[in-house]
Amino acid sequence: MVALTGGMFWSGHTTPRLGIDLAGGTSITLKAKAEPGQESAVNETNMNTAVGIIERRVNGLGVSEAEVQTQGAENIIVNIPRGTNEKQAREQVGTTAQLYFRPVLAVTSGAPQPAPSATSSGSPSATPKPKSSASGATATEKSATPTATASTQGRALTEALKAPSPTPTASSSSSAKPKATGTPQATPKPDPATAALEQKFTALNCLDPKARAAAGQGVKPTEPTVACGEDAPGVWSKYLLGPAEVDGKDVDDAKGVFDQQRGMWIVTMDFTDSGSKKFQSITSKLSQQADPQNRFAIVLDGDVVSAPSVRQTLSASAEISGSFNQQTAQDLGNILSYGALPLTFQTQSVDTVTAALGGDQLQAGLVAGAIGLGLVVIYLVAYYRGLSLIAILSLGVSALLTYVIMALLGPAIGFALNLPAVCGAIVAIGITADSFIVYFERIRDELREGRTLRPAVERAWPRARRTILVSDFVSFLAAAVLFIVTVGKVQGFAFTLGLTTLLDIVVVFLFTKPVMTLLARTKFFGNGHAWSGLDPKRLGAKPPLRRTRRAHAPVDAKEA
Repeated sequence: MVALTGGMFWSGHTTPRLGIDLAGGTSITLKAKAEPGQESAVNETNMNTAVGIIERRVNGLGVSEAEVQTQGAENIIVNIPRGTNEKQAREQVGTTAQLYFRPVLAVTSGAPQPAPSATSSGSPSATPKPKSSASGATATEKSATPTATASTQGRALTEALKAPSPTPTASSSSSAKPKATGTPQATPKPDPATAALEQKFTALNCLDPKARAAAGQGVKPTEPTVACGEDAPGVWSKYLLGPAEVDGKDVDDAKGVFDQQRGMWIVTMDFTDSGSKKFQSITSKLSQQADPQNRFAIVLDGDVVSAPSVRQTLSASAEISGSFNQQTAQDLGNILSYGALPLTFQTQSVDTVTAALGGDQLQAGLVAGAIGLGLVVIYLVAYYRGLSLIAILSLGVSALLTYVIMALLGPAIGFALNLPAVCGAIVAIGITADSFIVYFERIRDELREGRTLRPAVERAWPRARRTILVSDFVSFLAAAVLFIVTVGKVQGFAFTLGLTTLLDIVVVFLFTKPVMTLLARTKFFGNGHAWSGLDPKRLGAKPPLRRTRRAHAPVDAKEA
């Protein structure tokens, strides 16, 4: 009790986090949008899959009480409780498009570039620092590396990957000198699509939010595109990207972890069997290129969330390292793990939910809990008299432990107290009181058999202990099954019920039984005071069995 209470005050979290139904929060409405030609993709199966992915993505931020559910045939409602990082959650919920891994053809600063001159190659030449690096074992920090022009970059990458046209370099001007022949060389005609893409890349202004949002709209995964990525708060880069080589469905698992040996945060990735083959193929080609053609961009909803460089061929697993902190590493791992949605979603509305109604419900729940606790106390005092003191102290200890643990679980695992959880705590009053009653009745049975209090306390404990464990096991099993098979608010009820059931065992074994043993040594309880609740006469105890000698009459000498 002292350790947990001290930890609660030391952490600064002295009150439990409240769920959206009690404290309010943010409600986000997402509308499903099928890709052109795939209108049938908006179906029940894909919507349920999307709900599961979004729920895991939000819960990956520690928002364990977030509610994600479908509304109608094409809408998903996401409710995020107040007190969590709502901005962070909104960003991850809003980024609901497909996740792709694309090779980087060129990268430069986010501002629009001036129009190319007649003697220039027509593409930017400055390359910002890579955001991170990917490897199978080790990683390097960011480094600035000058690169060639976009046309040279694209040509080199095209040759390395042996990618078919169209690519952004199909019509790029060649820097190689023509062969010395007597006939003039024919100038290849530029590809209009490639020229338009290069022009779009040059004119793209990643500092403009509208331009960033529209950068990759309507582009198929098999086509090259342009995109923006934020290297640091307010610092943007723009990317010229090749066709997608791997998509988010090929990622089996990803997470941000702290590397103890190097003292840095990294992101580890594991791929599926098919994803491993794709990733091995692309990394074997990228590892042979110079920066930035040795990078692959992780693109989510048209934004480059990371662009690590590849230093060696990778397959089933990979590691992304760079200037990560804990939050950025875990965010990227969260996106990689839960980024592949079967549908594209648009944010229809973001509303703030008030806590006025929730406050009234919480107050009503607390009043109901106080009434229930009061009735239990009255019953214990009326029936058990002095023994009720032990029961009330045990209930107080259980309530204190429950409150402190709930307060600590908020920052630890994102637990949020909702109305069903309050209901579970109220139900736990009866479960906890039931354990005391079982033990007290066993003691009284021993007293009725004619035993004194101290041996009765010890003899009653093994029998009561078995009954208490069986009863609590059934309650915990019901709570565990309910927690596994349900979603949303009902899980709060099941979690609280399971937690209080475990605490009931702790309190009975480590508090109630030892206190009962100590009090049995006092005169008030040991001598069976009328108000102790253990008076043998009131319990109808049998008199103790004792052996007595029969008195013999004196023998007269004459009679003898």
